[in-house]
Amino acid sequence: MSSLRNAVNRRAHKERAQPHARKKFGLLEKHKDYVERAQAFHKKEDTLRKLKEKAAFRNPDEFYFKMIKTRTVDGVHKLESEANKYTPEELMLMKTQDMGYILQKLQSEKKKIEKLAAVLHSVDGQQSNRHVYYAEDREEAKEIQFHSLKSTSVPTDVFNDSKRKTSTSYRELEARRNRVSQLEKLYMDMALQKELQKKGRKRKLREDEIVCPTSKPVYKWRPERKR
Repeated sequence: MSSLRNAVNRRAHKERAQPHARKKFGLLEKHKDYVERAQAFHKKEDTLRKLKEKAAFRNPDEFYFKMIKTRTVDGVHKLESEANKYTPEELMLMKTQDMGYILQKLQSEKKKIEKLAAVLHSVDGQQSNRHVYYAEDREEAKEIQFHSLKSTSVPTDVFNDSKRKTSTSYRELEARRNRVSQLEKLYMDMALQKELQKKGRKRKLREDEIVCPTSKPVYKWRPERKR
């Protein structure tokens, strides 16, 4: 019987709207709105209860190192400066790892450029197959020319699609070459910074001391006797 009772169409009872006389109080709260409001209230209530329990059972002798590594500014904890967080040896190791990653990306881009350039070179260097036909008179020559043009004609949409793909590949090749030049510049700058971090007296050369003028800074290390 329960299945038959559910099969009968019943009237859907809708929740009433806010009466016209009470419109100044805003929208009338529906049941789903009440459920969401109750869930949010109980969630905040549980959070406050847990915090009160944690404060009640707090250990007065509790200590951790952030207590001496932070300071309070306007009631907010501020961490101390981490400028000297790493030793020079650790900084040197991190720079070496960064240079290794840049070098790996540089080699990968060069291989992709070589592969793409080879494909474009093979596409541009394809020789068109030419056949030589011999005709006895002009009428036969015109007929042969008509049949050859008809057989070798390429659809316009296929030709345009091939041309568009080729131009896209050339743009990609140019973008990859620019990326390689940027990576090479970044790698050289990182290598210079790594060398400057090493021990040894050095100084930056003046413009009149540089043999080959360049926009990049040039350094000279003082010669040291190796034992």
